[in-house]
Amino acid sequence: MNFSSENMSLNCSNAVPYLTYNSLSEIKFINHAFSTRLGGVSENEFSSMNLAFNRGDNPDNVTENYKRFCESAGFDYNSLTASAQDHNTVVRAVTSANCGVGIYKPRDMQSVDALVTNEAGVTLVTYYADCTPLFFVDTKKKVIGLAHAGWRGTVGRIGEKVIQKMEECYSTDPCDIAAAIGPAISVCCYEVDKPCADRFYELSDLDCEKFVFPKDNGKYMIDLLETNRQILVNAGVKDENITVSDVCTNCNSDLLWSHRATKGKRGTMCAFMCIK
Repeated sequence: MNFSSENMSLNCSNAVPYLTYNSLSEIKFINHAFSTRLGGVSENEFSSMNLAFNRGDNPDNVTENYKRFCESAGFDYNSLTASAQDHNTVVRAVTSANCGVGIYKPRDMQSVDALVTNEAGVTLVTYYADCTPLFFVDTKKKVIGLAHAGWRGTVGRIGEKVIQKMEECYSTDPCDIAAAIGPAISVCCYEVDKPCADRFYELSDLDCEKFVFPKDNGKYMIDLLETNRQILVNAGVKDENITVSDVCTNCNSDLLWSHRATKGKRGTMCAFMCIK
């Protein structure tokens, strides 16, 4: 396995590897991590670090995976609170009262693609297997957020909606946000049809030429990461405060779950973040 990145680090503790952003690791009041497909106990198509309960895996194995991952990456298993993703743009503010939801307590909402909190000891958890994770840290007011941005969430400007929620709930100034985008399927591998590409062209206030690339076969290559970067900049995040991952999930499918690489027979990765 040849992992290479200029802005992310591959860590391994207790035989459970995970990724971190070098830029976010410099922010001392948070802990963050992104899981891989390795280091768990799941079997067959889920082998081995699958963190989704809804794909047919043995739930006992998924629970054990969470416990192993948390021990490795330094999270309290009892502090986890998960999204309930359906490719929409609902942003939920959570507290310690929500700990366990979606992990060891039932989901209590049906549509949550982003989570925010200002409470220490609450670990946000969101799910991925090619879609784009978005990390948000208000470095002044100590607020964090995670969002799942598939193509629908991206064109729905979920990144902007997270920032609006942080402003509304915690008086965040977008200029104080440090953000990170990815890992996700990158422009090298993300081919879509015209109806999908047209949704990106509709983002007329953005520079579409930098994220929609027509091909001779009538298809288009889409850069989800660049689209989300532009959305965050338009929402007030300073360009220099945004880190964009250089790790493509499809190109690194030996390390990371990719829906396209596995043709849907896969497990699921998670982004984790908490205020210490």
